[in-house]
Parts: sequence; structure tokens; C-alpha cells
Amino acid sequence: MKQIPMTVRGAELLKQELEFLKNVRRPEIIKAIAEAREHGDLKENAEYHAAREQQGFCEGRIQEIEGKLSNCQVIDVTKIPNNGKVIFGATLVLINTATDEELTYRIVGDDEANIKEGLISVNSPIARGLIGKEIDDTVVISTPGGQVEFEIIEVNYI
Repeated sequence: MKQIPMTVRGAELLKQELEFLKNVRRPEIIKAIAEAREHGDLKENAEYHAAREQQGFCEGRIQEIEGKLSNCQVIDVTKIPNNGKVIFGATLVLINTATDEELTYRIVGDDEANIKEGLISVNSPIARGLIGKEIDDTVVISTPGGQVEFEIIEVNYI
């Protein structure tokens, strides 16, 4: 199977979610199913069917997380010497040359991406255009809104 790149933080968040699903959510659902069974006829028991549906979603998410964790490659950029190159896990400060707007992004795995928090997926057009570049490089990125030119002013491995 294909290795999925993930930061240390991303792997830790998935492990926490898995722990919650297995130790808190799963027992809650099992208890709800047992209570619903006590109400009698299962054919017309909406509570029972809802609890079983929740159980299916929970078990599916557990399997999904376990699959991701078993196929992930955790990359800790803090252990890599900073040579000023943009790599997976790096935090970048960019200047949009057209607007002089300063942007800070961190390149992360698909599961961790959240543009509102400045976390961009390694598979996004912006990240693909930036990886391998260095401080003071100017990069033109194709976005849905057109071509955007960025200057890399800082690269941190934190």
C-alpha cells in the first residue's frame, strides 16, 4: 500500500480520536443498543435502528483511522536540519507580490489540512508549487482565481 505522509501532530490527533472512539463512543453505542432492545419489537424500534446506524459509522471510522495509521509515514521536521528548502511539514511565510499580503502556511498531510488554520495539504496546488523551492524564490501558482505570484521570505522546520 501507499505510504501516507503525516506530521507528528497529525498522527497524534488521529491516535487521540481512535482512543476516544474505542474507549468512549463504542461503549456508549453498545449501551444505547442494549437499552433499545429492552423496548421490545426490533422491527419498529427507531432507537434501536438509530443506535445500530451509529455503531456502523463508528466502526467504519475506527477502521479508517487504523488503516491510515498503519500506512502512514510520520515525518518529524524538527529532526531535519533547516537548509531553507520547502519540504513536507515546513512552515512558510510568503508574500503575495501583487497585494503585499503576508501569508503563513504549514504543509501537512491530507487529513490535517485546514486552510483557516494555515494548514495546507501536501497535494494542494499551492504546496506542490512550493515544495523544493528555497527562501527568496518567487513562485507562480495556478489557482482557481488565476495566476498568483508568491515570494518565499521564511522557511521554518518547527
